[in-house]
Amino acid sequence: MGSARIIRVASADNGVAATTLHDGIAALQAELGVSAEFPPEVEEAAAAAAADPRLPELDRTDLPFVTIDPETSMDLDQALHLERDGDGYVVHYAIADVAAFVTPGDPVDIEANKRGESLYAADAKIPLHPRVLSEDAASLLPDQVRPALLWTHTLDATGEGIDTFVERALVRSRAKLSYDGVQKMFDGEGFGDHDYSTSLELLKEIGEKRIALEAARGGVNLPLRDQEISVVGDQWSLEYRDLLPVENWNAQISLLTGFAAADLMVYARVGLLRTLPEPDPRDVQRLHRTARALGLEWPAEMLYPDFIRSLDGKNGKHAAMAIACTRLLRGSGYASFNGELPELTQHSALANEYMHVTAPLRRLIDRYAGEVCLALCADQPVPEWVTSAFATLPDTMRASSRTSGAYERGVVDLVEAGLLSKRVGETFDAVIVEVDDEDKRKGAITVEEPAIEAGVTSQSALPLGEEVQVRLEAADVVARKVSFTVA
Repeated sequence: MGSARIIRVASADNGVAATTLHDGIAALQAELGVSAEFPPEVEEAAAAAAADPRLPELDRTDLPFVTIDPETSMDLDQALHLERDGDGYVVHYAIADVAAFVTPGDPVDIEANKRGESLYAADAKIPLHPRVLSEDAASLLPDQVRPALLWTHTLDATGEGIDTFVERALVRSRAKLSYDGVQKMFDGEGFGDHDYSTSLELLKEIGEKRIALEAARGGVNLPLRDQEISVVGDQWSLEYRDLLPVENWNAQISLLTGFAAADLMVYARVGLLRTLPEPDPRDVQRLHRTARALGLEWPAEMLYPDFIRSLDGKNGKHAAMAIACTRLLRGSGYASFNGELPELTQHSALANEYMHVTAPLRRLIDRYAGEVCLALCADQPVPEWVTSAFATLPDTMRASSRTSGAYERGVVDLVEAGLLSKRVGETFDAVIVEVDDEDKRKGAITVEEPAIEAGVTSQSALPLGEEVQVRLEAADVVARKVSFTVA
């Protein structure tokens, strides 16, 4: 099914009271063995680190950086500054320097290695690091001097990277901007008279060139709509949301940095990679059959990345096709290496070698990969505390990814059940977006209002991609389950 963006936003017409949900979220956290609370010794160590970070000598507070994130985010990992360089560009990308605060083997480090990544659920977030670091001292908040890993990318006129370097530096963000706010600037409100205005205007230009390069490489970007939890006061609700263009442009800067990091590590034969195997040709053939069943034209000579790029997630048949295509993106993982490259180095969906390095406040492995790249650019040995973790990091992240997925899905399931708990017996307009391989009478639907993704059963084979009416048979908040049948 689609992904869930579990964040706080500012509008909700109908919802379910938060008091109905908090007990369910507490039960889910207990079930998964996770907690937003940190042991006292971890909080104490974080507070001490926040008061006395290790600061670099290089000062680049002259660069007018800005952050672009969801409105309410406080764990700000990335800040950018863009400029022209002849017919090309220079991209400065500052990444929060978690290692300036966290010492290998200290209580914060040990706890982070247990957690692996932050878990998100509206006002029930479970952070990777104590908030005194993740939302304060280490976060790239505006008008605060912060230690950072400063990536400098030189791009040619097409947006292709031709050189990169990363070093520690002090930076200062000029503004905490939101995706909605920046999109409005591009849509006509203008950029104002700020020292970062010229930089910000280049985001679209560079982003679109990078997207074109992605298409030429054969990169895959599924047009799946997000389910988003909205919170207003004590009311929670669900809505569908499409990514804004600025979110895609901004993501390209992060991807650029991940590609550069992977290049550095592969060349030096030491580091970490995010990997995804090539799709099984049998799965691609199966998707051709699915497209025919949905009445979608997929010429034999068209490669699957180009076909996926042609889909419109707002169209029911296309949405069903996009969900079917998730089969091609299974098997992602991490690989570590020191001397000999792993058998698989590519991330097939990105059509490139790639590594996460841009979210160290929220994802453990980024801190380690960033340290590898710093050492390589400084022509220094990779720290032993980094290489000694290579053996366990992939498994740590695999486990935390499973927990993250279970937590996000569990919270969404809880909200869905809460929203529908008083509507049992009602009928809803829905689209069949998935049909079970073994039993064609079972599948999955999307309902537009409220924004629900759920299982469904029928007395006969489900018509994939078709609009149907479904009846809500049950909505159990405690079990976090809803069930529909085709009416």
